[in-house]
Amino acid sequence: MDLIKNKAPVPPADNGKQPAHEQVYQTLRSQILFGELVPGQPVTIQGLTDSLGVGMTPVREAIRRLISDGALVFQGNRRVSVPLLSTGDIAEMIFARISIESELSKRATANLQTEDIDRLERIDRRLDRMIADGDVGGYLRLNQAFHETLYSHANAPILSDLAERLWLRFGPSLRVVCGRFGTQSLPDRHKDIIAALRNCDAEKVAKATAQDIEQGMELIAEALTSD
Repeated sequence: MDLIKNKAPVPPADNGKQPAHEQVYQTLRSQILFGELVPGQPVTIQGLTDSLGVGMTPVREAIRRLISDGALVFQGNRRVSVPLLSTGDIAEMIFARISIESELSKRATANLQTEDIDRLERIDRRLDRMIADGDVGGYLRLNQAFHETLYSHANAPILSDLAERLWLRFGPSLRVVCGRFGTQSLPDRHKDIIAALRNCDAEKVAKATAQDIEQGMELIAEALTSD
């Protein structure tokens, strides 16, 4: 499959902005995280150079970093692609995500102020509208924003980094699931999380987080087995 066309070019770095290689990395990272690059899709330096309007050096550096993140895989013969997940991969991810993200949400509970929980609730209301409208892209971005906002209060940078790497690995597959099953069937235990946060019940926050993760990953597993 060809790279997505008509993407906005990466603007040149100047006046204290991020250097070109960082901008390319962030652009590609977003495309992978939100499934704009699909599982199994080949990624080439020349294709990215053309679509993003940048030189080969920043593209090459961005690809190297994304391979290190697990967001892209090197297949030999100088071929790089978006990972295709196996059922075994999904099982490992369920275990890893529940272990890491439940702990992040538990740690965040004690640090969240009322205004922080209010912000999470606003994100969730916008997410509900995306689900009702069938807006897959909006759903993916707001779902990620909800979890990222929650975990950012855990004060656990190592765990947060691990969680981000896992999201990069399953993001493209989640986009496929959304396209296949629609947004109405997607899990949303965010209201349970918010209610537990307002009660300062860290154990219930962790449990709701685990249920949210498990339901979403099981949908991905179902999609894999139905292919």
